Amino acid sequence: MTDKKTSYLVASGDLRPSANETCWPAQAEMEAKLTKVIETLGGSVTRAHPYKEDLKHGFIASQKEGLEVFANLDRKAPLIVAEAVWQYSQHLLAGLIAHEGPILTVGNWSPTYPGLVGLLNLNGSLTKAGVKYSSLWSVDFEDEWFIERLGEWLKTGSVSHDTSHVTAYTPSANQKAVSLAKDIAGDLREKRSIMGIFDEGCMGMYNAIIPDEMLFPLGIFKERLSQSALYYATTQVSDEDAREAYDWLVKSGITFHYGKDGATDLIEEQVLLQCKMYIAAVRIAEDFGCETIGIQYQQGLKDLLPASDLVEGLLNNDERPPVKNAKGEVIRDGQAVVHFNEVDECAGLDALMTNRIHRALGQPVETTLHDLRWGDFDQSGTTDEYVWVFEISGAAPAAHHGGYSMSSSMRQPAMFFPAGGGTLRGIAKPGEIVWSRIFVEDGKLKMDLGRGKAISLPEEETERRWTQTDYAWPMMHGVLYGVTRDQMMARHKANHIQVVYATDADAADQAMATKAALASELGMEVSLCGTAADGGPLKS
Repeated sequence: MTDKKTSYLVASGDLRPSANETCWPAQAEMEAKLTKVIETLGGSVTRAHPYKEDLKHGFIASQKEGLEVFANLDRKAPLIVAEAVWQYSQHLLAGLIAHEGPILTVGNWSPTYPGLVGLLNLNGSLTKAGVKYSSLWSVDFEDEWFIERLGEWLKTGSVSHDTSHVTAYTPSANQKAVSLAKDIAGDLREKRSIMGIFDEGCMGMYNAIIPDEMLFPLGIFKERLSQSALYYATTQVSDEDAREAYDWLVKSGITFHYGKDGATDLIEEQVLLQCKMYIAAVRIAEDFGCETIGIQYQQGLKDLLPASDLVEGLLNNDERPPVKNAKGEVIRDGQAVVHFNEVDECAGLDALMTNRIHRALGQPVETTLHDLRWGDFDQSGTTDEYVWVFEISGAAPAAHHGGYSMSSSMRQPAMFFPAGGGTLRGIAKPGEIVWSRIFVEDGKLKMDLGRGKAISLPEEETERRWTQTDYAWPMMHGVLYGVTRDQMMARHKANHIQVVYATDADAADQAMATKAALASELGMEVSLCGTAADGGPLKS
């Protein structure tokens, strides 16, 4: 390869035309900056597919279109995937799997649209598929770090990153952790657990699907459910039951941000339907014996019902509106029905492990995945730590915000959710956390995990971050111990990160050690990332 060899450029988009049209200007701006720096380095770029005047965007917007584009490319040529938006990985995956030349995925470090989330999803999907690739990211495509590594890729077809923060797990000397891990693993293998899947594969997240045969040895089995069944069950919940759940929420102190026009505003009718969906989901989980459930959340269901966000946040909280079965008995009274957003099965397996570990340790069990959305230094200067924006698209358990009185609900955007529906939002309270991610690589289940904390930021800084991302969504100001921005991006194999609180640093260390031991006991390859809270090595 020479510096002047032409690289093809492709861009995957959303499946929703409205999103592609809205986000296209940001993508076009990113591509212009990227092309300019490549040309400055002596390379050239050929866009592999055109801007579509009738659709007002230049994204590959379906798997079919992706196959057509890749059929006309030189498979040995250098290929750049530029992403400034959320994208559906299946649009490109077939072409990238067959590509023989060097592949570079590039993202823009911007909060406005979830381009970094799309980039990490694509990277995780390529990792699972066994495709070799390199990856880069930049705020303005002018920083030395980015330019040096882009030049490296243009010359060699690969990029090196610092991943010195990662160490392989070794058998723990923490006997409490090992003993509890063995007990939980033994119970899973003997009694088994069912994972309810409401339509597999959400928004192109190939990386979020765990092959069944990888779950069987763990004692976990999928119950494949249909979102149409959830829709029907929702319609069968009585108005009285929905009103009872709604009244419980109002008394809990949650704030609903209502308007008058249901086409664009949140209205009570939408929330009552969400209460019906919540009740239906709990009853289905009980009927099928599902310890965990995941709702696909967007395509299909959004055209029938209000968004499932409020439902998902309620499910993951021990304190939630009581739901009765046909016999009048409260289902799992005082316990979460563990839910994994966007039917991310890797997060679902992690959440199952987290729930069992934390309940056994007497630690908070409420857990959620977040998008690894963006990050920045605190512009108010109250901390010099790098602070991530962890933000999931619609719902986190109220306990993460300090309870329902510290939580609120806003309408999901009409552009994506025509039937409306409220979120379960708030700012995550300060505290020690354990973070983790299960992923598939080399045909094996692997887990990365480490320690961190959620912190408070001044209201002005919080508002800056919220308004630049998605204001209706819950957010955590996350600090990861001993992991830099670029180390996290280089290593993380998913758009999602799993987080759970502990009561203090020692309790969080014990919970992390137990999770590492359990993952290892279940046959996963485990890596510890970063440091302990005091900057010392993580102890397993």
